[in-house]
Amino acid sequence: MNFSEIAKTELHLHLEGAAPPAFIRQLAGEKGVNMEGVFDADGAYVWTTFVEFLATYERACEVLKTPEDFGRLVSAVLAEQASHGVIYTEHFLAPDFCGGGDLVAWKEYLAAMTEAAEASPVEARFIPTCVRHMGPEQAKITARVSAETAGGLVTGFGMGGDESQFAAADFAYAFDMAREAGLGLTSHAGEVEGASSVRETLDALRPSRIGHGVRSIEDADLVARLVDEGVVLEICPGSNVALGVFPDLQSHSIAALREAGVAITVSTDDPPYFHTDMTSEYRNLSETLGWTQADFDAINQTAMQAAFCDEATRSRLLAKFNGA
Repeated sequence: MNFSEIAKTELHLHLEGAAPPAFIRQLAGEKGVNMEGVFDADGAYVWTTFVEFLATYERACEVLKTPEDFGRLVSAVLAEQASHGVIYTEHFLAPDFCGGGDLVAWKEYLAAMTEAAEASPVEARFIPTCVRHMGPEQAKITARVSAETAGGLVTGFGMGGDESQFAAADFAYAFDMAREAGLGLTSHAGEVEGASSVRETLDALRPSRIGHGVRSIEDADLVARLVDEGVVLEICPGSNVALGVFPDLQSHSIAALREAGVAITVSTDDPPYFHTDMTSEYRNLSETLGWTQADFDAINQTAMQAAFCDEATRSRLLAKFNGA
């Protein structure tokens, strides 16, 4: 099986976290920004602990300042995804880093990113996200600018950041605002925190998808609820192993969740930081769990059914997967 040529849908990708190291190095060189300590001798991002990962991530983002920078970033990330067979993707964007929540500035950033996305062979949509540890008041600002620009490639709203900070219910107003604007909803939960994080998120925010959600396996009643309510999990196996949520792929909950009937998808999260890509994810799932082309077609059909896109796009791309 040629894993790079399998058609793929990727729903969980942080735009800044997907920045190819070579792209960041080039941009830093153009701007004269010192990136010492960000890359190792081979040019890859360097970090060991989660705290170091965040520090490296933030340092790399220092060169991303203008709408043009983000437009170029979208082009670079989509080119990388295309090389791994991705035909549809959704990028998490943080308006806090694209104009600081100012609607006029956000529109300028969005215009540059949209132009770049529309020039790519990969079908892309954008999911503006609030950052949980920045608090619920800032989340309202993010939701407001997201709602004001809903439509076009802006089709969803989500939340990332430190899931141990604040209660999920604190963000209900922001999610209600996005829901009223017709945006699809997703939120990180059940990654670093346990199954209770997923339950609280479902109760308070009512998203159709959960980012990660892998620790749901710790609560059988919650697993049954995910199945009953058709909640889709955006699982990033390589990320989970790299960050120590599971010691290795064999121990990962993805197979048990799928066998229990939970709707699961596969993505990369922040691929260059975790030394992964969609080709590697598929190869590892095949070699470790024995997944076949039929399994990959099935999870991609699930992903397209859960995608925050129009029905014409969904139908056209579903046809790319055998048995759709």
